[in-house]
Amino acid sequence: MLVSMQEFKSHLSQYVGQAQSGELIELTSHRKVVARIVGVPPADSAGVARLLAAGAASWQGGKPVGAALELQAVGKPVSALVLEDRG
Repeated sequence: MLVSMQEFKSHLSQYVGQAQSGELIELTSHRKVVARIVGVPPADSAGVARLLAAGAASWQGGKPVGAALELQAVGKPVSALVLEDRG
């Protein structure tokens, strides 16, 4: 849908709503297309829901804690390498 800048500014919320519904809005200035407004699709959580339903993942409602990862000091610290590189 082609819409002039003036028309777009006058009815901003209407055109944003149409873009959210999936319609492509093309803004024109002096009858030339200068921008396109497209809606952002809703976040798809079907993949996560499918993993939960299959039992491949579980969630107790809290924040994820991540993996138990321990870093081991091997070699020189980065700060020492930087100082050496600077000369």
